[in-house]
Amino acid sequence: MPVYHYRCKECEYDFTEHQSFDDAPITTCPKCGHETVHKVYSAVPITFKGSGFYRTDKGASK
Repeated sequence: MPVYHYRCKECEYDFTEHQSFDDAPITTCPKCGHETVHKVYSAVPITFKGSGFYRTDKGASK
């Protein structure tokens, strides 16, 4: 199950929840009760391994 990061705009409470893809997003803050919760998106860490990913590598001639 994916883990989603949420933040309340009212009280700035940060929390994470395990939710299924079919579950509706959480909109009510568990701390203050306001309906001002939104998902927080962040960059996914990616690691490129092997040759051919950088300009300094020797790529195939075309």
